[in-house]
Amino acid sequence: MFKYWAKYSISPPPFFPNFAKIVNTPPRPAFSSRQLLYMPSTFQNPALRLSSEVNQTGQSHWQSPSNIAIVKYWGKFGIQEPRNPSISFTLSAAYTDMEFHYAPAENETEGIVLDFRFEGQSNLAFAQKIQRFLESLVRDGVFPFLSQFQFRIDSHNSFPHSAGIASSASSMSTLALCLCSMERDLFGTLADEKEFLQKASYVARLGSGSACRSVYPLMAWWGDGSLEESTNEYAVPCGDWIHPVFHTFHDDILIVSKGEKKVSSRAGHGLMEGNPYAHARYEQAYLHMRQLQDVLRGGDVETFGQVAELEALTLHALMMSSQPPYVLMQPNSLALISKVRDFREESGLPLYFTLDAGPNLHLLYPAESAVPIKAFIQAELLPFCEERKCIEDRVGNGPLRLG
Repeated sequence: MFKYWAKYSISPPPFFPNFAKIVNTPPRPAFSSRQLLYMPSTFQNPALRLSSEVNQTGQSHWQSPSNIAIVKYWGKFGIQEPRNPSISFTLSAAYTDMEFHYAPAENETEGIVLDFRFEGQSNLAFAQKIQRFLESLVRDGVFPFLSQFQFRIDSHNSFPHSAGIASSASSMSTLALCLCSMERDLFGTLADEKEFLQKASYVARLGSGSACRSVYPLMAWWGDGSLEESTNEYAVPCGDWIHPVFHTFHDDILIVSKGEKKVSSRAGHGLMEGNPYAHARYEQAYLHMRQLQDVLRGGDVETFGQVAELEALTLHALMMSSQPPYVLMQPNSLALISKVRDFREESGLPLYFTLDAGPNLHLLYPAESAVPIKAFIQAELLPFCEERKCIEDRVGNGPLRLG
């Protein structure tokens, strides 16, 4: 049966004034990675190779955090370019720690040799993904010198792999920072900190779209939009202009399920191409990004929370309207949403939620309200979590070089 769920209004709904121009402009074609070399980018430099016999060894050691998007990136084209802009909090306690070692390659023609360990153990699937990524960076002229070296990478996460935290964002941003440090140490390039972070963000994006936002402290914006310097190529920092109240925000992650999600984010992005609501969604995202500029500057926590919740529910509505449709929220996800809303109405406290592409809730609130909210979480929300599991995090100061 077809459902009736709308009627004409006196006036049409408002639209983002530049949206039609942005969305109706044909996107760049989806180039293959081999064609990327011929796309203009300031981050590609085929001349970045050591001319003499390679005898350098070295290492870098970085920690880089995950992030939680407020306006969601969902739908892409080309090589990891977003259909709409997004903005996220950079987290603090949820990070990847990576030790990155390099030595001269024994035979450059054999391709990149990589010894990769995750949590102290060999992980073939992760190793193959990283190896393919490194080889693409050589082929496409981003880091052509990588073929002159062999590598050992030891990677650890501070959080469980299936905890509802974007592990690809933390891991690929950490790897990008290690690679940029290698370039700077070998060639003396990227000496300017802004240039260094822009290239790290660009490289992280090639590995995992949302990873590009993790290289900056506090908050980051990614995607063409109304913010100055915003671009699809890399993220830009927002921490220097957002209201101080947002520096204090907590992100407590309620683990409804520890299981792996049934549909990957990569597959979800692909399904947006045939989603009948995609155009309206991209319009909504542009509207929210424009609205949040004033909200974040002015410290309007209530409107911020309303946008965050609407974005989360829209993301899951898009999943349920894809072809084939899929549902990642679970009954306890809905129960928790209801309890959070009831608590906010009864207490007047600024507790809001968001979700990524999974069943686990992220609870967002400012530090000034932490004591009563944490008591509520302990008493009322943990019974709905698997093994009463909650990961406490908050907005953080970005990546840290340890060596």
